Amino acid sequence: MVDEEGSEVPPRGGVGLDLGPECADLLCRRGWFQRVDVLSVLASRPGMELMTEVVDPRDDWPVEARTLRLELLELYGEHDGLPDVAGGWIARWPSVNTRRTYARSFRVWEAYARERGQHPLTAAFPLADAFARHLEAAPTLRRVKGGQYGEMAPTGRPRGDASRATLLSACSSFYVYAVRARAAEADPFEAVLRPVVDPDESPTEGLTEDETAKLIATATAWSPRAEALVKLLYRMGPRVDEILALDADQLGYDRGHRTLPPRVKGGKVRPKPVVPLALDALECYLDGRTASPLFVTRTGARLRESEVWKLLRRLAAKANLPQADSIKPHVLRHGFITDSLDAGVPLQDLQDAANHKDPRSTQRYNRRRRRHENHPGHTLAARLADKLAPHETPASSD
Repeated sequence: MVDEEGSEVPPRGGVGLDLGPECADLLCRRGWFQRVDVLSVLASRPGMELMTEVVDPRDDWPVEARTLRLELLELYGEHDGLPDVAGGWIARWPSVNTRRTYARSFRVWEAYARERGQHPLTAAFPLADAFARHLEAAPTLRRVKGGQYGEMAPTGRPRGDASRATLLSACSSFYVYAVRARAAEADPFEAVLRPVVDPDESPTEGLTEDETAKLIATATAWSPRAEALVKLLYRMGPRVDEILALDADQLGYDRGHRTLPPRVKGGKVRPKPVVPLALDALECYLDGRTASPLFVTRTGARLRESEVWKLLRRLAAKANLPQADSIKPHVLRHGFITDSLDAGVPLQDLQDAANHKDPRSTQRYNRRRRRHENHPGHTLAARLADKLAPHETPASSD
């Protein structure tokens, strides 16, 4: 195809297509292709080719995937397929929390395999089975007190059954992806026995309503940020990563309610109402701010989950709570669910508020909430105390 000056012009969107002069001219007259005059300049310069900038699709990966890939590149080099396979596996998960958890789990397995001279993509069942046994006694990494930022050491307690089951499940998920990508032949974790986890068992140490009130009062006296954060976590019941991922300009309005749209487990956005007491605290903290993360540090950076853990433990210690050394953000979500059940909120409404896909997840909180109060030992102790009372004599004083 040629333009009015006789220069050859490739059709728009069809550079390099050999359509033939008659066919190309017909398509051009019908408007299917368009002549681009600038290409006539290129056509008049022999030997030049139309170049298109190549964009690396890995640039679109979330930060967790890119970080893991770079770490593996330093260990295995550019000619090894593991960095791209692992990065692609992490990138496919919509939830930030899932990406972080799976990346941490894979790092544990990758280090174990490498230290034993095995490449993760060629690992077989015996190594994966040995890894599962290794986790039963292996210490976990903990931050070094007084050390450099991010410095970790293997000084923590071994993982519990639920943590080991999650880690082994993450490793198996990686190999399912690797097999589909034709980077591995099979999943070595497919036949590995995983810990049996009681769905009704939870390591979360719940607070009483009085203890929760003391924590909120302490947060209110501590700072506007602490007050807003604790009230949102307790009165809305989100997971901490969901609330920290929000921006200030996402505080919206719907049918008479101020709302926040957290991206919940599974990657779905579920707008939730901000109840009045929490809203007052949040608006006081934001003070008109609309162009930054919802919760920020003193430098304006987004508040991190680890910083929320530290804040809660400071608040719990200040409030003289017995869980000061072990409290975590999930305790407030736990309190939101169990206290709502105590207040008579229907289980179906609470399931929706807590974003539980399976109603059995909400029911577990219902079964656990009165487990200690209704234990038969309390009744037996009361009856025994009545029988022992007549036989008890005051201790003699010397």
